[in-house]
Amino acid sequence: MPVNLVSPSSHELHPVKGVLLGVAEANIRKPNRKDLLVMQLAAGSRVAGVFTQNRFCAAPVVLCKEHLSSGDEIRALLVNTGNANAGTGEDGLMRARRSCEALAGLLNCADSQVLPFSTGVIMEPLPVERVVAGLPACIADLKEDNWLNAAQAIMTTDIVAKGASRRVEIGGRAITVTGIAKGSGMIHPNMATMLGYIATDAPVAQRALEAMIHHAVNHSFNCITVDGDTSTNDSLILIATGQAGCAEIVDMHGAEYRALQEAVTAVAMQLAQAIVRDGEGATKFMTIQVQGGRDQSECRKIGYAIAHSPLIKTAFFASDPNLGRILAAIGYAGVADLDVNLVKLYLGDVLVAENGGRAASYQEADGQRVMKEAEITVRVVLGRGKAESTVWTCDFSYDYVKINADYRT
Repeated sequence: MPVNLVSPSSHELHPVKGVLLGVAEANIRKPNRKDLLVMQLAAGSRVAGVFTQNRFCAAPVVLCKEHLSSGDEIRALLVNTGNANAGTGEDGLMRARRSCEALAGLLNCADSQVLPFSTGVIMEPLPVERVVAGLPACIADLKEDNWLNAAQAIMTTDIVAKGASRRVEIGGRAITVTGIAKGSGMIHPNMATMLGYIATDAPVAQRALEAMIHHAVNHSFNCITVDGDTSTNDSLILIATGQAGCAEIVDMHGAEYRALQEAVTAVAMQLAQAIVRDGEGATKFMTIQVQGGRDQSECRKIGYAIAHSPLIKTAFFASDPNLGRILAAIGYAGVADLDVNLVKLYLGDVLVAENGGRAASYQEADGQRVMKEAEITVRVVLGRGKAESTVWTCDFSYDYVKINADYRT
């Protein structure tokens, strides 16, 4: 079950003026489930995106990048679950294009004004005829207060729908930021998450929007891992509809920009942590804090070495304080000149290791007490600088293997 995570209620996800959402049951892979989403954007909306760097990126990722780079105003997003349309070659691109063409025809816009997204099984042809057949129902369902249904429509192995909202005052106007995301397994983002969509009604210049999404992702989705696998379909989109009625945010050093950036990053962080809390088979949520490094890069290397280790993740599942595994991960993380005698390792409030080995004050009963908690902090102090980084991860349970062994059945 997800770790201290419940689905948001519909009233917790505030509508964003200029964004309409409609969902449908298109039977793309399984019957009787929401699996198709259309997001229609008001004229004048600005859109920025970041995507997976997996070289086998999916056909919709290729097409999204193409449509964003065209300079055409984006008017709609189309998301299907049940099929990733990845590893499908030219045929996959053709099917993604056909989906865009069908939605563009219904919304009276150009194909290049539609961004497609897919998630699900890799290397199977997208049942585009089912996508196209489900679009009229999505259009009929379009409304502002449909964020929770939208969050449910993009789920795959997720147990809980993921959404978050913030409100902030800018220029005397109440600004809304709302986002949804999906992801549970195959999570080790590289510039994005599995699928995520964040929208605000603030007017934001394109250059400022691009900077904002990169700041948000580097403080959220690029700080999580479930299993170390970077998906073929990772995509995060930030939308600014400009419908709030305040002056356009252009100055990236101004107070308005900073206030909106903080709200967008807070939403992204909540969504990213929700993905880890809902990690496939997760029973523990772990925060890995690495402090005292020379730069953030080496701190993140060490954080991910700990977070990726199957030996560490299974020990946390078993509440077994076999904490030498953490020292081993620190040592192989790739910081060549690390002085292990300066390193301190804490498990929660318990000092575990210092001076190159087990701390004299450490008692295994103290370690086991912390390991039994559902939320655990691992803190590593390197003693070589002032840089720091935080990574969020979860444990590996029996259910992780079961879920992935049975994924296609």
